[in-house]
Amino acid sequence: MARTRVGVVQGITAAVILMVMGQQAAAADLVQAASIPEVGVLASDEGDLGDLGDLGDLGDLASEWPSPWQIRLRGLGIITQDSGYVNGVPGSDLSYSGSVVPELDITYFFTDNIATELVLATTRANVYGEGAVGGLGNIGTVWMLPPTLTLQYHFTDFGAFKPYVGAGVNYTMFFNQDAGSADALKLKNTSGAALQVGFDYMVDEHWGINFDVKKLFLKPDFDVTVKGAKQTGSAALDPWLIGAGVTYRF
Repeated sequence: MARTRVGVVQGITAAVILMVMGQQAAAADLVQAASIPEVGVLASDEGDLGDLGDLGDLGDLASEWPSPWQIRLRGLGIITQDSGYVNGVPGSDLSYSGSVVPELDITYFFTDNIATELVLATTRANVYGEGAVGGLGNIGTVWMLPPTLTLQYHFTDFGAFKPYVGAGVNYTMFFNQDAGSADALKLKNTSGAALQVGFDYMVDEHWGINFDVKKLFLKPDFDVTVKGAKQTGSAALDPWLIGAGVTYRF
């Protein structure tokens, strides 16, 4: 009996020892397997790392790519051509007052070189009789809203100095028209061509200074009533718009 018990104890002890050794061997195999990746997995991991690097490069490019939107805020001087006439009055002439106003423009770039610009401003002008109608003095006062849309070409080979030229159309609306020496005055809304030249000098990625000159070709017709007599005519405004201000590229 004693020998049987000793044999049982020895068998249990040997089984425990074998189990412990087996667990240690299995653990060692797992550690070794984890530390030595398979060739396919390694290649896949390297590809993933390469993809992450490419994504980082794309992110850097995206951050450097400029927005297509740009705005400017300018002070705008408006200088009109002093010319016009009243139909049926030989020797009649007209002149107009100039002004300085704030102006906002919005630019959208289709490419680095091609853009379109919308100019928004409003101004007031006095209309004076000249020549044969000079005795009328200040005939009246009108407000003008002349939104102008141009298609521009921007030159990109001069670093921070970025000149451009443009051409487009203008549509001028007249409102708040008040008669002076006349009984009534009404200038009619009209459209015309626009030419443009200017430059931006970019101080950094977003901010710059701007100088811009536009020529608008505007000859609105008008109705005027003087001493009860209604007459018509044409006002050759054809203004120069000379502006300077700041540029912001988003």
